[in-house]
Amino acid sequence: MKSIFPATYSTLCPMALSELIAEKYGLKNVQCKLLVRGVGDTYRVESEENHFILRIYRSSHRSLDHIKEEVRLLQALKDAHVSVSYPITDLSGDIILKLEAIEGVRHSVLFSFAKGRMIRLMNDNQFRALGNEMARFHTISSHFKVEYERWNFDLQTTVFKPLEKLKPVFKENPEDYEWLQNIAAEIERKLIKFDTSTFSKGYCHFDFLPKNFHFDNDTVTLFDFDFMGYGWLVNDIMTFWIHFVLDVSAGRITYEEFQRTYHIFLDGYREYRSVSSQELASIPYLSIGFWLFYMNFHTTHDQFQVFTQLPHVKSYVGIMRNIVENYWEKEA
Repeated sequence: MKSIFPATYSTLCPMALSELIAEKYGLKNVQCKLLVRGVGDTYRVESEENHFILRIYRSSHRSLDHIKEEVRLLQALKDAHVSVSYPITDLSGDIILKLEAIEGVRHSVLFSFAKGRMIRLMNDNQFRALGNEMARFHTISSHFKVEYERWNFDLQTTVFKPLEKLKPVFKENPEDYEWLQNIAAEIERKLIKFDTSTFSKGYCHFDFLPKNFHFDNDTVTLFDFDFMGYGWLVNDIMTFWIHFVLDVSAGRITYEEFQRTYHIFLDGYREYRSVSSQELASIPYLSIGFWLFYMNFHTTHDQFQVFTQLPHVKSYVGIMRNIVENYWEKEA
């Protein structure tokens, strides 16, 4: 009897997936193309009827309950006419498909295609449109009842636990690790000064960078909710704020342009939802948790092991040092 060597992670055949999608969704002339490997593998799906995105999750990183909660939120957003890439129901009424891969069961979801393209340097109308859509998303997520498993975003999950798990990564770089330990304690002291009980909470996207939304002229569509979790909604404004900080640091925009366009974005947000001055003031401190959270994620995923090497680690710490030096309020 011929045996197949076990695998921990396989790449599913695009041709076989094309046949499966055609059968399950009643589509004609389906062609699947692998776009990227990640927490889940992402395929572009083209057919006579339309274009789609197929996400095939890895059980080691996303449980079935994780996927169910992502699907529930996206369905609620679609029903509320928030502009998102949403899950597609197959001919049998199913949204989550079960696939038998070499490594075991994997699950997949077919999503609508986000029209347009990624735009890194947006115009004023696009900044305002993004603020509008983020606020509309938050209005739904702030009232969304948690039903299945998902994670929380708080100081433990974004700062202290990641920092603890990252200790081996800093074996050759103890001075940066000590600096981060001191900064973590300082973040906690800074946030104590805010009345965080008044901060709005709900499901956050937690990765609002230009790679995760497309513009079709001035109309924006949000996608890739793979890291969504429950926490302060200002975390999403924070992740987009990081985009501005990176552009200033790289010389793509001036600090003055950052301030001008950031406020256009915030004005767009406030057209649909309020955000307090304290929430906005917390952003530079919360932003360190964004970097530590994703640095820790890199240690759990084979594709991103290169980002745990010393040059990349020092680059990330450099970004955090820049934020502390230039965007944290100085003590009197």
